[in-house]
Amino acid sequence: MEYLVTAEEMKRYDRVTIGEIGIPALVLMERAALAVMEEIAAVCRGGRVLILAGVGNNGGDGLALARLLAERGYQVEVAVCGDPGRATEEWKTQEAVLRNYPVRIMQEGMSAGRKTLGKEYTILVDALFGVGLSREVSGKYREQIEQFNGLSGYKIAVDVPSGIHSDTGEVCGCAVRADLTVCLGMAKRGLYFYPGCEYCGIVKVKEIGIGEAAFRGVLPQMYRYTERIEDLLPVRKGNGNKGTFGKVLLAAGSRNMAGAAVLAARGCYKSGAGMVKVATPECNRIVLQAAVPEALLWTYGEENEDMLQESALERTADWADVLAVGPGLGTGEGAYRLLKLLLERSDQPIVIDADGLNLLAEYPDLKDLAASRAACGRRVVLTPHLGELSRLTGESLHEIRSHPVDSVMGLARRLHCVVAGKDARTVICQEGRQICLNTTGNSGMATAGSGDVLAGMIAGLLAQGMEPFEAAAVGVYWHGLAGDAAAASYGEYGVTAYGITEHIICGRAEK
Repeated sequence: MEYLVTAEEMKRYDRVTIGEIGIPALVLMERAALAVMEEIAAVCRGGRVLILAGVGNNGGDGLALARLLAERGYQVEVAVCGDPGRATEEWKTQEAVLRNYPVRIMQEGMSAGRKTLGKEYTILVDALFGVGLSREVSGKYREQIEQFNGLSGYKIAVDVPSGIHSDTGEVCGCAVRADLTVCLGMAKRGLYFYPGCEYCGIVKVKEIGIGEAAFRGVLPQMYRYTERIEDLLPVRKGNGNKGTFGKVLLAAGSRNMAGAAVLAARGCYKSGAGMVKVATPECNRIVLQAAVPEALLWTYGEENEDMLQESALERTADWADVLAVGPGLGTGEGAYRLLKLLLERSDQPIVIDADGLNLLAEYPDLKDLAASRAACGRRVVLTPHLGELSRLTGESLHEIRSHPVDSVMGLARRLHCVVAGKDARTVICQEGRQICLNTTGNSGMATAGSGDVLAGMIAGLLAQGMEPFEAAAVGVYWHGLAGDAAAASYGEYGVTAYGITEHIICGRAEK
């Protein structure tokens, strides 16, 4: 896995590296410049380079880079934006050294070289701001970024594209659009959230000497998976049987919504569950038997009183190792009573998705029941998309998009459960745990039924003995890999939920 750090975390690890471990700041700056130099050399062995440098240590990295490039024969110009009198001491040291090299330094930024800026550059380097930018970019800084974006050439951002909030990925008014971002030391969160990730181009994280020794027991609070999926899945016993790999009761489907039950059941089986029993209305029997012949069925009539064959439902629940409720279930009285019964009278881990979440949002007693059971040790996983998350939290979509981590973690704390907040970047949270951010997947997965597949996959992993947080995090990651594999086969325009289930294969695609 790869840690994703906030600006505050990165600054802390930087201070520890310098102050306690004893690596001088100027050494770190040289390593940063060398890391960017390596990437430039991979693009071209010479040419004309423009470096836009601020007066902080990110700008100091840019000045050190200018010297290294000049030593290797590049034609280098540096446009300084900011008051050198307020520069860091490391910046001042780098600037004094750079004056001994054949590098043109424009102290008034790119405006000072307006007559020559029309010439084509091979490489343009953004070293204006580093981590920690939290206010809107305006005035001369905005002008410099807009002018930088308007120039032709291969654009490289040092650490974070200037104008991107390094924690949230928010665009602070305007931002550099890079072809490549060379992230220094550790990956920054904002490079992986939207819209920031769209400004980064290719992201390469480069080691410069700030590593795990700087943690001092304080780990970053977010990570993402980068491993092969095979390395994350439960070990399958060679002498196992269908019972060994777990039994899932899936309460899903309603009239004209058989597909949701089909997709969730396929997700269960394709992720390794040994047996899946679908609780669904009788009208869905033929569809399910044709589409998922492996599945067992427990069917009921569509009238509310028929659904309440409580003793039969309890026996069916007792048979299962894991429960999954919600895909295509509907939100009528019968669905309400079914979910209430499963929450009250069973103790197995339960995945609540889709209409199950809508029921929690609509009926406060169900939400309170789920929270109280989870507080007493019941393992509960919720998988809301943004609309469902809004209904569950009372926050607007704008508020959630502005702080998705806070919204998902807040719900996880209030309901004492695991929450996978689904979006282009899914956030998986549980109180007391590090946050997992998923970066696999693509726009083709924004298609009906994709979430049903994911709910089934998480239930399938739970049935094989994974803990709820890991099942949710690995399930989301694997689901994204399957979506990427489907996009490779069909193109993003052609991805369907059923196509995703066809690509739930170990090692087929990784990101």
